[in-house]
Amino acid sequence: MFLYFPYKMRFVKMVTRRVENCRRKTKEGVELLWDSIFKGGLFGLIIATIVWVSIFLYIVFYYVYMPSLSHTRQVHLQFTACEAEKGVCSFPSAHVQLTKKQQLLMIGQRYKIFLNLEMPESPANIDLGMFMVCARMVDKKGVLVSNSCRSTMLHYRSLFLKFLHTCVHSPFFLLGSKEEKQTVMVELYSDFEEHQGHPVTDIYLEVQSRFIELYSATLHIQAHLSGLRYLMFHWPLLAALLGVSSNLFILAFVFSLSWYHLYMAHEHGRTMFVDFIRKSITSRSFRRRAWGGRDYVEDLGSGTDKQSESSSENDDSKSSQEFFKPGTSDELGYYLDGED
Repeated sequence: MFLYFPYKMRFVKMVTRRVENCRRKTKEGVELLWDSIFKGGLFGLIIATIVWVSIFLYIVFYYVYMPSLSHTRQVHLQFTACEAEKGVCSFPSAHVQLTKKQQLLMIGQRYKIFLNLEMPESPANIDLGMFMVCARMVDKKGVLVSNSCRSTMLHYRSLFLKFLHTCVHSPFFLLGSKEEKQTVMVELYSDFEEHQGHPVTDIYLEVQSRFIELYSATLHIQAHLSGLRYLMFHWPLLAALLGVSSNLFILAFVFSLSWYHLYMAHEHGRTMFVDFIRKSITSRSFRRRAWGGRDYVEDLGSGTDKQSESSSENDDSKSSQEFFKPGTSDELGYYLDGED
C-alpha cells in the first residue's frame, strides 16, 4: 500500500494539470465567443446605422432639392360698376398674394404660369372675339419683377356642331350636371424663373375687356422639371436606389478611413491588419472566418499556442514516465518513516 503512494500523488498532479488546461482552454473559448458576438453585434449596429443615415440623407435631399410641383390660387376679379347704366365700366382685375413669407418659388427652377377662365357660351362672349389678359409680378417691396400679356378667345363651334353637342348633352343640361361653358386656359409664362434678388410674392391680373362674362378664374403655377429633378419625380424608385447607394458608398468609405486612423494608426496595428488580410485571403477557411473570430486569434497566436501545447505535452510525458518509474529504496524508506 505504501509502495504505490508516490505514484498516486503523481497521478493526481497529472490529472489536476490536465483539468487546469481544459479549464483554461474552455475559458478562452468562452471569452472568444463573447468577443465575437460583441463584435458581430457592433458591426451589425454600425451597418444598420449607415443604412438608415443614407436613407435619411436622401429623404432630406429630396425635400430640399425638389420643388413643389404646382401651386393653385383662386382669382377673385373685381371691377367698377357703371352708375348711369348697367354693365361694367372698368376692366376686371385681381390681386393674388402667393405667399406672406419671403418667397414661394424655388430659385433656379423654371415654371409655367396659367390662368384658367371659366366662361359661359353666352352671345356676349361669342360676339366678344379676342381679348387680352395681362399679369404683373412684384416682390414683397412692390418692385416690378416681370409683366406679361396674352390674347385668347372662346373656342369656335359651328351652328351644326353646336346643335349636335346640345342634343347629345341635353339630358345632362336638364339634370344640371353639365353647363354650356368653356374653360379657356391662358398661358401667361411658359418659362418663368425666379429672380434671386427679387422673389415674387404678389401677382396682379387684369382682363382687358369690359364686356366679358366670367364664372370664375383660377391661377396655376406648374414647375417645369428637367434633368435630375425630372428623373427623381418620374422614376422615384430608380432615383432612390441610386441616391441611397451613393450615400452608402460615401458613408462606408468615410467610416473605414476613420476607423483605420483611430484604431490602426500605430505600426503594430497596421502589421496586424496586413497580416489579417493576407491570412484571410490565403486561408482555406476564409468563408468560415469572421472578424475577430477564434480562428483569427488562433492564427495570430499560433506560435504561442504551439509552444504552450508542446510544453504541456512534454510535462505530461514526463509525468507519465515518472508515474511508471519504479521507486527506490530510499524513497520507500522515507514514506515508511513518515507513516510511522
